[in-house]
This record gives sequence, structure tokens and C-alpha cells, in this order.
Amino acid sequence: MLESAVKAHPRNPGTPLNLDQIESLAVNRSAVERRAATLAGRRTVKKEWQAAWLLQAIRCIDLTTLSGDDTAGNVHRLCAKAKQPVRQDLLDAMGVEGITTGAVCVYHQYVEECKKNLAGTSIPVAAVSTGFPAGLSPLRERIHEIQASVASGADEIDIVITRAHVLTGDWQALYDEMQMFREACGDAHVKAILATGELGTLTNVARASMVCMMAGADFIKTSTGKEPVNATIPVALVMDRMIREYHAATGYKVGFKPAGGIRTAKQSLDFLILMKEELGNDWLQPNLFRMGASSLLSDIERQLEHFVTGRYSAYNRHAMG
Repeated sequence: MLESAVKAHPRNPGTPLNLDQIESLAVNRSAVERRAATLAGRRTVKKEWQAAWLLQAIRCIDLTTLSGDDTAGNVHRLCAKAKQPVRQDLLDAMGVEGITTGAVCVYHQYVEECKKNLAGTSIPVAAVSTGFPAGLSPLRERIHEIQASVASGADEIDIVITRAHVLTGDWQALYDEMQMFREACGDAHVKAILATGELGTLTNVARASMVCMMAGADFIKTSTGKEPVNATIPVALVMDRMIREYHAATGYKVGFKPAGGIRTAKQSLDFLILMKEELGNDWLQPNLFRMGASSLLSDIERQLEHFVTGRYSAYNRHAMG
């Protein structure tokens, strides 16, 4: 079984913006893609070890619903699944108890509904904010949206950056914006969504990652889930290495959240293996690693049922499937 203890770490306070360091960052795409291609063959986990890794993956899921047709009923079901992500008979067969998802993630409108449904648990509520997913509403409105979600009880805020700041190389503007968002969050942790599929190059991904961490981001996150290209292993590798570089320079640990397009148990294992190899065991815990997903949990639960019974079940046998 993977280590389940979550080690506390001091929150990233940010650092002054170092433009020389930002401009010096450059990424060799070919080298990144070669390294990413080796991951699947470097480590394989089977049987009870695979089950243990999949249970850890569940603990790192931000169980998400961000649809235009969300209702209070959908959110109630989401929270129930977050509290009981795997059928009790499967947990009993594996000798596991007390497992939940890492958080639930919703629009601002449903923050209070989530807090009500999750009362008595330690499951955080994350709210997407700042004009999600485009992030192009007026700055004052984006800051007010953060403050409103915090006032409603959100424990975490997933903000979206202005992509134009990255595409034009205006790193001071990105830093200033991120600092304002961090200040508006107060005690709520802030995840900076880079929308990497819209940033053009891996060098831009690296530079945006570093600027957001310098401005005080608690997590950096790949995508909104609404872009044509969302979480990929090459992008995750670049962002992880920026996290490693920032930690080496400052001593502060920043979390990582891939989101969008992660639908299979195998994909979740690929991201966990990447975290272990690039950042170490501390980043296998939900305080430093999350996966934004909605349908992923159903496939993981199917794999766990196969581990227990030797048979695969249909998706419709699992809640939220």
C-alpha cells in the first residue's frame, strides 16, 4: 500500500519576480517527448500493488462537475460519491476504510450546497473562478468572484490566468494578476490554471508555471478541461520540473493538478508514476497532487472490482458511471 500519511508543509508565500530567470527558461520539446514516452515502459504495477496505487489515485481526485446543466441533485450525488468513492463490498474485500476523494470541484453557485452535503467530513470544496474557463471578464469582477466563493465557504479556488499575458511575454502583468488573485483568496488555497493547450509552446508553459509560483500559487494546474488539448504527460513533465526547480531554489513545495481528458485508470497511474519519478513520494499525496476528473472514478472502481472478483462490470453498475 502506498504511504497514506499527509505531511504538512508551509504554504508558498511567493518570491519577487525574477525576469532574468524567467527569460532564461527554455524547453527542448524533442527531449521532453522522448522522456515522456519512456514512462509507460519504465514501471508497471500489477495485482495488489496496482490496487494500492489506484486507491491512492482516488484520494488525489478532485471530483468535478462543471456542466451548464448542473443541478442541486447532481451536486448532491457528486458529494455522496466523494464521501463513498468505492462500493463498500469492494472496500471490505480489500480491508480498506476511510477513503474519500481529494476534493469536489464546482461552480460558485454550488459551493454552499457542497459545504452542506460534506458537513462533518474533511473533504475540501474547490470553486472554479475568475471567469472560468476563458478568464476574460473584467478584472474587478474576477476578483469579486473569488471573494464571493471564499465567503460561501470554498476551501480552494481554481483561477484561470489571462493567456494573452503569456502569449505576449508580459510576465509582469501575469505576476501582478496572480498576486491579486492570491490575495483575494485569503486562507483558501489557490490553483493557477494555465490552460496549457492554448499557450503555444512548452517554453511558455515553463515560464508561466514559474511566474505563477513566484506570485504565490499553491498549485499549478494544466487545464480547464474545456480546451481542445488538456492534460498530457509532456506538459506535466515540464510543469513538474518547474515545481522541482522552484522547490530547490526556495524550499517551498507547490502542488500539481493535471485536469481534462483523464478518463482511464491507466492514465491516472501514468501521472502518479510521473510524480514519483520527478518529484518524489511527498507529491503522491492529495495536499500536493490532484487530478481533475469526472468519469475517471468509474473506471478505477471497475478495475478494483476486477481485482476483487476477477470480472469486469459495466459502467452503469457504479454510481456516477
